[in-house]
Amino acid sequence: MPIIILLIILVGSTVIVFILMLVKNILGPRKIEQLLDLVNQNKTALVIKYAKRLIAKDPRNTTIHFILGNAYITEKNYDLALVEFRAINLIGVFDPKYCPEVPFRKKIAELFLRFEQIDEALKEYLLLVQLEPFNPQHYFNAGKLFEERHTNETAIQYYEKTLEVDKQHSDAHFHLGHLYYRQKKMIEARTELEAAIKIDPEKYGAHFYLGKILKDTHDFSSALFHFEEALKEPELRIKATVEKGSTYFFLGKFEKAIPELQRAITLTADESSNDSLYARYYLGQCFENVRDIERAIEQWEKIYQKKPTFLDVPGKLSQYQELRIDDKIKDYLTVKDADFVKLCKIVVTAMNLQIREITELVNCCQIIAVEAESKWRNARKLPRLIRFYRISEIIKDATVRQISEEMKKLNVKRCVIFSTSGFTKLAYDFAETRPIDLFGKEKLQELLSASEIK
Repeated sequence: MPIIILLIILVGSTVIVFILMLVKNILGPRKIEQLLDLVNQNKTALVIKYAKRLIAKDPRNTTIHFILGNAYITEKNYDLALVEFRAINLIGVFDPKYCPEVPFRKKIAELFLRFEQIDEALKEYLLLVQLEPFNPQHYFNAGKLFEERHTNETAIQYYEKTLEVDKQHSDAHFHLGHLYYRQKKMIEARTELEAAIKIDPEKYGAHFYLGKILKDTHDFSSALFHFEEALKEPELRIKATVEKGSTYFFLGKFEKAIPELQRAITLTADESSNDSLYARYYLGQCFENVRDIERAIEQWEKIYQKKPTFLDVPGKLSQYQELRIDDKIKDYLTVKDADFVKLCKIVVTAMNLQIREITELVNCCQIIAVEAESKWRNARKLPRLIRFYRISEIIKDATVRQISEEMKKLNVKRCVIFSTSGFTKLAYDFAETRPIDLFGKEKLQELLSASEIK
């Protein structure tokens, strides 16, 4: 009898456990369906409330964690969403219907990125590459994160893999082109940037870097077009304006360059930034070329206050320091071209020479003159070639060599070259053994002071 009672109890217990498991298996999906109904009704607060209760009873249920995490995302409670998604990662169980692995990993990667957990996000994208090897976006996302970690060669490999899967992926072309640009592989960079623009004409970053490449190759007209396009991207507006202004400067269109560079300075909040410094530098260059030296100095002084070693700014300020103490040098450097020629004629006359011919060159006046008097009545007056330069660049030997060749064409035996910016050692070495005199600002000051200039 006791044995029969024991058997009845065992059978009853088994039936009860079986019934409980059956109820759980029936009610579990039903509860999940009910949660999903609330999700579809946009009743996020209720979803969160009931999902938290269910997790308290069944903490390893990844489906409920997934639903709760998505509800937190809807409410923009991203930190709590990440807690739920981390729990799923630890449990490691996925449900193809209610908690599929690929969508989960995409979302947790985005959450990691939101909280700047780059390494964790990268792990997720590398897993996604394995799960969906024919999805180009996974390769691209991994490439971007490798680029952020400055692992550029690996980033290039992933961008190239992106393009193997999808040749029309404009972002991959752009990022690949940008990396090649930074590596100074200009041919490869140009190819990729042009491909990005062909696929997506509104890829303004590609326009910007393609413009820089074209500017460096002196294709200024094409560069201007791309900088104009890049202006449409708010984040590139300042840089594109600086590049546009400097391109006009290199074209010699100072009247167009000046307002662009002034606009860039106005747009730049940080006066110590490279954008501000370069804008002021080229603006100063423009003012120098239109002989508005005082305004040029104003720009260079502002640069010097922020970064004393910027490019050749210290040299420029040193070159023009005479403007504060010598009005004659100031006139030489700043007067209009017609008045500059008159000034040069006065200096030549002060050298006791008679002018035979005057030629106006860019930032230069060339005069051919002969001696005004000779103690020998019938002596032949030999012509001299005299050049007056007023440029900021130091005169190199190549310029002196070119003038030496010009002397031969003009059948001139002697030459004098004036320059306030000075001459290189090689220029002096070349002139030393030839009938060419090189005079810097000291000699020019002496002649200007001895002349009748008032």
